Amino acid sequence: MKFQKKRNDILLIFAVLITAGILMLVGNIQKKPGNQVQIKVDGEVFGVYSLSVNQEIKIGNGNVCRISDGQVSMERADCPDQICVKTGAISHTGESIVCLPHRVVIEVIRENPDDSVDDSLPDVIAR
Repeated sequence: MKFQKKRNDILLIFAVLITAGILMLVGNIQKKPGNQVQIKVDGEVFGVYSLSVNQEIKIGNGNVCRISDGQVSMERADCPDQICVKTGAISHTGESIVCLPHRVVIEVIRENPDDSVDDSLPDVIAR
């Protein structure tokens, strides 16, 4: 009886790990690269910037974000915990960097909501 109970526990743990792995894989497959960054301060849109243009953006007096090589990161912040700076670079839709003390949210978005269009292929019209 003891062996059966231990075996069932192991099978349950294995099933949970397999399910978690499948969910992580599906989540990573569904991530789409973004092409714009939307910055909000106090819930209001501060600006929308292209990920294809390398630039540095000053947000208020304390925060600076950098767009470089299709990614955005918080370069500097004068908040005590620096969580927004430690978040690192992001580039896929739905990813965000949040600075709670300054109420800044940086989110990667996609300009064209129709994700079925592949931007890397040229449009071809058949005659």
